[in-house]
Amino acid sequence: MDEKDWKQERERLDEVIAVISSTAKELEERKGGIKDRVLDLRKNFWEDVTVNLDEPDDIIETQASLKQQAELLSERERSHGQLSEQLKTLSRLKESPYFGRIDFQADGESQTDKIYLGIASLMDEQEEDFLVYDWRAPISSLYYDYPPGRAEYQTMDETITGELELKRQYIIRNSELKGMFDTGLTIGDHLLQSVLGHNASTQMKSIVATIQKEQNQIIRNEKNDLLIVQGVAGSGKTSAALQRVAYLLYRYREVLSSDNMVLFSPNPLFNSYVATVLPELGEENMQQTTFHEYLEKRLGGRFDIETPFAQMEYYLSAMDEEEYDIRVAAMTFKASLGYKKLIDQFVAELQTDGVEFRNIVFRGEVIILKEAIADHFYQLDAAMSLPNKMEETAKWLLQEVDKYSRQQLSEDWVLEEGQLLEKEDFLEVYKKLQEEDELSDDPYYDFVREEQLLRKKIIDDNFYPLKAKIKRMRFVNPEKTYRKLFMERESGRRKVDLPENWAEICRQSLDYLTAKTLTWEEAAAYLYFYNKLIGFQVNRTIRHIFIDEAQDYSPFQFAYFKEIFPYSRMTLLGDINQAIYAHASEEPTLLSADMEEHHERITLTRSYRSTKPIAEFTKSFMPGGDIIEAFNREGEKPTVAEVADKDKLHQSIREQLKRYVDKDYQTIAVICKTMQESREAYQMLKEIFDIKLMDEEAYTFQKGILVIPAYLAKGIEFDAAIIYNASATQYSRDLERNLLYTACTRAMHHLAVFSLGDSCRFINQVPADLYERA
Repeated sequence: MDEKDWKQERERLDEVIAVISSTAKELEERKGGIKDRVLDLRKNFWEDVTVNLDEPDDIIETQASLKQQAELLSERERSHGQLSEQLKTLSRLKESPYFGRIDFQADGESQTDKIYLGIASLMDEQEEDFLVYDWRAPISSLYYDYPPGRAEYQTMDETITGELELKRQYIIRNSELKGMFDTGLTIGDHLLQSVLGHNASTQMKSIVATIQKEQNQIIRNEKNDLLIVQGVAGSGKTSAALQRVAYLLYRYREVLSSDNMVLFSPNPLFNSYVATVLPELGEENMQQTTFHEYLEKRLGGRFDIETPFAQMEYYLSAMDEEEYDIRVAAMTFKASLGYKKLIDQFVAELQTDGVEFRNIVFRGEVIILKEAIADHFYQLDAAMSLPNKMEETAKWLLQEVDKYSRQQLSEDWVLEEGQLLEKEDFLEVYKKLQEEDELSDDPYYDFVREEQLLRKKIIDDNFYPLKAKIKRMRFVNPEKTYRKLFMERESGRRKVDLPENWAEICRQSLDYLTAKTLTWEEAAAYLYFYNKLIGFQVNRTIRHIFIDEAQDYSPFQFAYFKEIFPYSRMTLLGDINQAIYAHASEEPTLLSADMEEHHERITLTRSYRSTKPIAEFTKSFMPGGDIIEAFNREGEKPTVAEVADKDKLHQSIREQLKRYVDKDYQTIAVICKTMQESREAYQMLKEIFDIKLMDEEAYTFQKGILVIPAYLAKGIEFDAAIIYNASATQYSRDLERNLLYTACTRAMHHLAVFSLGDSCRFINQVPADLYERA
């Protein structure tokens, strides 16, 4: 840049900073005034309310006065909160008001508009012109999508065409202009090099300054209800998805809030890692959960639900167990749509026979037999759905319970229960007598009426839990009904291609159900069956679902998602090369190219996380790895070492860790294949280094040295990564290659791979010039 440009840009930056400071000062004063008013309102709330309860009209007036005062207080508190949020945004803007500029002359216009882009909009002091445009504004898409030349952008009503005359990037830190440069189509490598060359953070950062064209397609996509993003490791797919959330909240701010969105993430650790991205952009975090947490909320207490990581541990380390092959076959089949078809057929048969019920019991006595419930259920119209029949049966049961409860009014146990009532209960009955105006001069009459009311209260209190259970459909026995799916007589007649060892799978499944355990592959299937039997709790409030690491979800699980979120748009993110669950070996994943759903697919092939040497190393042992483009960030080649015994392995890893610590790397991971191996590594290292063992209960990601199994490290990046043992005995199956790829691609700046004995065949596929032998 010449001196004139540099001087003009610095002067403009100073002017913008001054406006930010002035606006912030004004908002602080307004905020202080509102705060004082809120405190006064709270302090004098009752003094400003007219309270008179003598006459009905007075009561109405009092209620109106209370409502008015409460609404006034609420409005002031809301204004105070909005000003606080505006001040937070201004504080972020002051640090770095903008990161880019485009000069655009629209066709038919004589003047060129200079558009500066930042994380939020900023008006001048007269509130007439934009000093900074929000990166999500329609015109801002020009910055991400076009080089200088002909360009266009879409508004709400039309397409604006014109000439993009300039595209400029800025590096602004602490309100100071540190650098700027003009650039072409992609956001310049200078800025990306600067951002990517830093140490890894314990929190994912916003990428609005470095969004690439293909990432912008994800962020602003509004065409399809289902968007699938297949992105190689380190391609920024999760970052782009979170910017997409911010864009949608901006674009549809009148009708959409963060409460209408939910992110299904791979584990709680990942939730912690991405928790700051949206607040950085001035938006509230959307709901974040894992699929296991979701299942626990609906089935917890009735079953122990295996976690996906426990299933993974079994798949990776239990090969010597007698039932292993049966379980792995079950993992694959129960993930498939074939298993869903089997359940659907089973449910269809239950329309005419087979649903199991429970007796209705009160005080240890059966008052309605389960056989009577079944008779009533199957006498209902055969055309009715099972959930509708359940509703009608529940209504009938409540009527029968009401009849029985009236018969119990005169029983001796009722007054015996009355002796246990609290003083407040007697006062409630006395108040009821007053309301009925039944108090008379006849003490005997009052005594009789009081006893009647006491009996009724005791009956109502005692029958309430039973009625509540009936309303919750607890008269059905779904577990016992579901077991019939695995009875040979029942399952043998269904027209589904069953696995060859289906009989063994059935036996194993019944054993798990008897132990009140749902395996991970069974959990979604059971809940799907339960909902088909009782009725789906359809969620109408969620408008958009984001599923990260979508390749780990089975076709069955996705089918369940569509049942419970029928009105939601979905964004699926993942990398088919990181499919590490057993079902992915035979069943298609949600990212498979032959997915039947109508969708739009965006593929990200450029990897930004790792240095070029690391990216070239990792892609070389993956099928189809040629499509992966390594970002041109130089660094050291990965090191590969084969050692003869565990003592040598541990010594070598300790020496490598010391080198990383001396380089001042902030986040270092020792990545193992399983949790068992992670514990072994942790025990070996904890006496020498300040180190943390990460398991599936870990909820926060901290700086330092971590020991972590590969499947928990998904989506997270580290300055340096050490692969604990990539030997031939550890990694041999195709899915284990995916696991190794996942582990190696966590490294940003350096990767070291150790093997106890010979390296696995995947490492041996890597050309020798892509790594250093240690």
